[in-house]
Amino acid sequence: MEKSVVYFTKDISSEGLIKIFNALNITLKGKVAVKISSGEPGGHYFLNPNLIKPLVDKLHGTIVECCTAYNGRRFEPKEHWKAIKEHGFYDIAPCDIMDEFGEVKIPIEGGKHLKGYDIVGEHINNYDSLLILSHFKGHQMAGMGGALKNMSIGIASRNGKTWIHTAGRTDDPKKLWGLIDDQDGFLESMAEACKGVIEHFKKENIAYISVANNLSIDCDCDSNPHVPEMKDIGIFASLDPVALDQCCYDAIINSSDSGKTSLVNRMHEKHAIHVVETASELGLGNREYIIKSLD
Repeated sequence: MEKSVVYFTKDISSEGLIKIFNALNITLKGKVAVKISSGEPGGHYFLNPNLIKPLVDKLHGTIVECCTAYNGRRFEPKEHWKAIKEHGFYDIAPCDIMDEFGEVKIPIEGGKHLKGYDIVGEHINNYDSLLILSHFKGHQMAGMGGALKNMSIGIASRNGKTWIHTAGRTDDPKKLWGLIDDQDGFLESMAEACKGVIEHFKKENIAYISVANNLSIDCDCDSNPHVPEMKDIGIFASLDPVALDQCCYDAIINSSDSGKTSLVNRMHEKHAIHVVETASELGLGNREYIIKSLD
């Protein structure tokens, strides 16, 4: 298989985001969903609204999110809307909580955990194309949060998140915490959910950008994330989510930054790379890549 291309720039700015999106040479047609993490209130490492506004404007995009499966401020739509507004996203673009009024099942073929379907916000059907705009960082449960996590857990409804976290054993959030003992099954389920999303939109209608800054070991879903110990790296982008996550993972592992230790340990502890391994096995992309620097 020919190596996938991952573009890179050290320029973490609105101009850098526009430049790296243009390098992808893709036209996102129709109504564009821009999937970000709106961030759990209390945390402050989520992508800055002013950073992403020009790119969202360029795409005439709608910022999309779904409710969480844990009992935070974003568990119910009413409080989630408040968080979106408090964090500045409502002021820069149209926003949509995709599971605010319901959820739908989208098919998955070939998965061993999710039993033929993923559960996502029903508003997924309102969009023609998708930009997965991720803040790459660590994660308490997945080990790392990049494009694959943003596309799987991020687009899943509250029940869908439970479905993925429990490797297809329940979609009831009340039962979630008693059924999260299968770490590899969880990571494999994330990859399966990505397959469902990609097959729904078709790969030619999806682009992926990951901003590697504020590199906490914790996710933006944490209301009190650990202070980043690494320096910012830059922005990565690809039309291949597997190559993109592999590249971001490698950038952390191979960094000369002495502050990487905690993040590397978090990724190893949670077997984070397994979601990339599984996504590759499912045919979602290529772990072999070349980096094209735009600097």
